[in-house]
This record gives sequence, structure tokens and C-alpha cells, in this order.
Amino acid sequence: MSSMMGNKIKISVFGQSHSKAIGVVIDGLPAGKKIDMEKVMAFMSRRAPGRNAYSTKRFEADKPEILSGLVNDITCGAPLCMVIYNENQKSADYNNIMDTPRPSHADYSAYIKHNGFNDVSGGGHFSGRLTAPLCFAGAVCMQILEDMGVSVQAHILSIKNIKDDKFNPINVENYNIEKKEIPVINDNKGEQMKAEIEKAKLMGDSVGGVIECAVTGIKAGFGEPMFDGIENQLARNIFGIPAVKGIEFGNGFEATTLYGSENNDEFCIENGEIKTKTNNAGGINGGITNGMPILFNVAIKPTPSIAKIQDSISLKYKTEKELEITGRHDPCIVPRAVPVVEAVAAITILDIIL
Repeated sequence: MSSMMGNKIKISVFGQSHSKAIGVVIDGLPAGKKIDMEKVMAFMSRRAPGRNAYSTKRFEADKPEILSGLVNDITCGAPLCMVIYNENQKSADYNNIMDTPRPSHADYSAYIKHNGFNDVSGGGHFSGRLTAPLCFAGAVCMQILEDMGVSVQAHILSIKNIKDDKFNPINVENYNIEKKEIPVINDNKGEQMKAEIEKAKLMGDSVGGVIECAVTGIKAGFGEPMFDGIENQLARNIFGIPAVKGIEFGNGFEATTLYGSENNDEFCIENGEIKTKTNNAGGINGGITNGMPILFNVAIKPTPSIAKIQDSISLKYKTEKELEITGRHDPCIVPRAVPVVEAVAAITILDIIL
């Protein structure tokens, strides 16, 4: 099914942006794992709306309610089911788009796919609201990965033309990015990004950016060749995040500008272990981990819901008309997307390891 992913760890996300609740079922988690719910809540709060001036004014507590799968905060082997009740919807804000699809949203394509029965309010099942249960699942998987010595972290690499420093591809440091309002390595660049977001907001517009993610501590030998490689599985699941328009591993497209001698990762021995001098491949060769940090970049498009008047059409009358979008929307969703990328990466990597 389209709202499910995973092999050993199976994730099923349900609900709509303005339905009574949203949630997730996680099947296949190993039993006996202690889950720190305070850490889960802290992780989810990084994605939650209404926490700062650079996100939507819509505030949701995003408090997860566990229905099954945990006993005294320890996994018991049963499917872990969690729900979040939606409490701050304004469906009336979407009345004018019932017949007039928003540019670059899924309104029109979903209308055709579901014969006009798709839930438009808040984006329905296509909404970024559904990344809240994804973050819950990711936070759980991340804690299990930590017990295995595997960590996942991400930061904003760029917003529009403002670029942050990159992770050290050989030795990825822990920058405690999760504690920052704008999750960047270089705080000066973060301030410039804030200014760029504010500029777009005052113009009634939006901006996008790129997120860099790193997975460290994973040993060589995980993954399969051809159609079930690490890149394949990460790319498939990352594209499940709304607004993602691209992904590249290691040097990615930049490798096309280099000679082979510049792009190849030469081997070396470091403290008795096989390593590579560089990490242009992003920790993956032939779809299989090589022991170096897994590095990939994710492109996030500008928020399509903007205050500017745009051209659209009437679905009923098949005529052109202008559309003015009201409601509460992010001028830039990149900061809130950082933990979502981490979450999906954690889910995917744990599934592969198990």
C-alpha cells in the first residue's frame, strides 16, 4: 500500500490533516527495548508547528497517545500503535480551493486519481501534517539504533542561496543541532537564513532549500545490489516526505564535474581498520555500505501555499480563474523538515540492519 513502508520494520501512516486524528502503526520492532518518551517528545517538538516566527501560526500540541505495543515504555513485541488527535483545524480556510486547485499542490492530481472524493482540507492525506507520526516512528527507531552505536543527524545545508558549512565527510561531528532554532552548523549562516525567510514572508512568498543528512556507526556490508541497495531504499522512503524534489548521495551531481582520479575514494588502513581517504561515494558502493558515514542531500521545494494571487482553474466550469490562498502556512518548511529527514533515515536504516 502507498502509505506503508519497510520489510522487517513495517510502518503504516494513517489519517488526514483535518481528520479527527493521525497516527502510525509500527510492526516488527524487537521486544524488550526501553523507549524514552521524553526524548520522543523532544524530537517531535522540532517538527511541530507554531514554535517560532518562521513556521505556521497553527499550533498543535502533537501529543502522542500510545494504544498498543508498549508496556511500561518497553516494547512488548506487539505492533506499536500511536495516535495524535488534531485540535487546531480551520477547514473553512480551504472552502475556496474545493473547486480551485492550488498550484504545485496535489489537489488536482488527487482529484483526478480519486474521482473528486479526495479530502482537500489541509491537504488531506497529502499534507505535511502526516510527518508528525513519521517523526514518532523515527524517534523510536533512532533510540534502538543508538543502542547499536548508529546515529543519525541532519542540518540545513542551504535556504535559497544561503549555504551552511557541510559535515566533515570522514568524521561527522555531533553539533547538537537539534537544540537550535535554525538547525545549522554555522550560526552566522543561520541568521542569514532567518533574514531570507523573513524577506519571503513579507513578500507573501516562500523559499526552499537543501538538507544534509549523515548516518554514522553503520558497518560495511549492509544493502543489496541493483534494486534493493541502500540508496534505493533511502530514496524511495525519503520521497514519501511531502515537498521533497530530489536526493543525491555523496558528491552526487558534483561528481559529474570531476575526473575519476578526483572522485575515487582511495583505501587506507586507520587504527587497523579499512577506511577510505575521502568519502565522495557517501558511504555506499554497489548499493552496499562500505563502513564510511552515509551522506546524502535532500532538496525541499518552496512552500506552494503562498499569499500571492496565482492563476488556477475551476474544476466544475473548466474555466481559468485567480486563486488567493488564505490560512496559516510556513514561509519555509525546511527547518521543520530536518527532523523528518532524520526520522525516515532512521526507520530505513533500522529496517535494513534488522
